[in-house]
Amino acid sequence: MKKTALLLAVLLAGTAAAQEYRRDWAEQWPLSLSSEQSGAYRVVLDARIYQRAVSPQLSDVQAYNAAGQALPSALLQPEQPLAQPPVQRELPWFALPALDARSQDNLQVVAERDAEGRVRQVQARLSAAAPAPGAGWLIDASALGDAPIAALVLDWAAPSAPLQAAVRVDGSDDLRQWHSMGEPAALVDLQRGDRRLLQRRLALQGSARYLRVLPQDGQRLPTLRMALAELTPAPATLVWEWETPTAVSGGDGSFEFELHGRFPVRQLDVDTDGNSLVQWTAFSRDDADAPWQRRAAPWVAYQVQQAGGRSRSAPQALNGVVRDRYWKLVADPAATAPTPVLRLGYRSEVLVFVSQGAAPYALAVGSATAKRVDAPVQVLVDDLRMRNAPGWQPSLARLESAAEPLAGEAALTPARDWKQALLWVLLGVGVLGVAGLALGVLRQKPPV
Repeated sequence: MKKTALLLAVLLAGTAAAQEYRRDWAEQWPLSLSSEQSGAYRVVLDARIYQRAVSPQLSDVQAYNAAGQALPSALLQPEQPLAQPPVQRELPWFALPALDARSQDNLQVVAERDAEGRVRQVQARLSAAAPAPGAGWLIDASALGDAPIAALVLDWAAPSAPLQAAVRVDGSDDLRQWHSMGEPAALVDLQRGDRRLLQRRLALQGSARYLRVLPQDGQRLPTLRMALAELTPAPATLVWEWETPTAVSGGDGSFEFELHGRFPVRQLDVDTDGNSLVQWTAFSRDDADAPWQRRAAPWVAYQVQQAGGRSRSAPQALNGVVRDRYWKLVADPAATAPTPVLRLGYRSEVLVFVSQGAAPYALAVGSATAKRVDAPVQVLVDDLRMRNAPGWQPSLARLESAAEPLAGEAALTPARDWKQALLWVLLGVGVLGVAGLALGVLRQKPPV
């Protein structure tokens, strides 16, 4: 009986939690998982999410499990490495001979190249010194061309002893002249029981055809198994989406618009009918009664229709992400300004969440009271990369085609704090009572 009562209490508590979260959100989107078992998932937000969210920080977007529990989540910008699968290339590597500090820059190199100029074999030698395990590595990145390398990801066999070694990474284009590729960093591989702490990613700055990883202070490195170059995603791979806000008013060179949603606007563009050449200034604000904030300095926008097609000016980049709802364009001179169509550009953000608890998972959107607190999901991802592979990424979770209504518009209305209101009423009554008592005392005649 006690076990049954306890189980019933747990079920009722879970049901209550699920019902409570359903009252706090306007709607939720069921998520379809690309992999049924993954430590973390990534959801690419689209226009449907931005149109429903109300928070200026987009904090009213939260992942939940089947029991109605909020999952550890974090909102990431699209250019962040964790927001998208990194572009990784495996690179050839070679063990270096054990060298002292004075000899590390005196390597004699013999390189064999194929017909296309790619290195097929690299031999590094210093007198009669032979390659020594743990003395450092020479990594051939010539196949990458001039592509900048964001990081070097190393994979090694589990060491027999705890590893915590400081290393430096140098770069060269000719295997003779070397330069630093970043600050010295640490390679870490520590284990305690079934827990393992691993750091094998070395952030780099710039590009080089060859990389050299050398230990500091005579420390010994583990036996390398693989070297991966993590490339910076090309900006062209990040797709721009465009929203056209509703025109609200216009005339005398000033035109106002309203954007329905919390889109992360980063660019703006202006369209007009026919040929035009106008100097515009863009403003925005989040509240209809707030002062306007200038978002783009005066710039000249033009479009000219020719026989070979239409030529137009480039979009204007904003200084950061702007989620304001109200926008305004001001023309100079105002007299000749045509009626513009404002286009706002954004790149879809990514919500990464931890798969805690049972599926199905859902993405709740739209709330005036519930707020997501971003969790340090990068720590979990680093641990899962250690357990799986250096290139492991959160699996993709897709939004289903239709949302499930929850509390609807009621969730978007801030709840009234009746206790605070009652406190103010009681305080007002108290002030009036004291004032009345003081007035009565003043009206009393002094005794003769």
